[in-house]
Amino acid sequence: MLTNCTASEGFEISPRFRSTLEERIARLERDAEHDEAQISRLEDGDHIRRQMRLVALERAEALRMRLFLDRAETRHAASAVR
Repeated sequence: MLTNCTASEGFEISPRFRSTLEERIARLERDAEHDEAQISRLEDGDHIRRQMRLVALERAEALRMRLFLDRAETRHAASAVR
């Protein structure tokens, strides 16, 4: 986990890795929307709380990944072949 990474440290990721993370972020956000929509169908209070926690975790993970991508530079094809 990159909790202590600062913007001045700088790091590069491959275009493929960036694309993979972007796809995962989109999937997490879609899943969070779907899971949140299901809450209105639930009746049990414990189940509702677990579902709300799931939504919060999905959104938090998507945000964490977005912040990671914001700090990362994407390596260009020329610099990938060293």
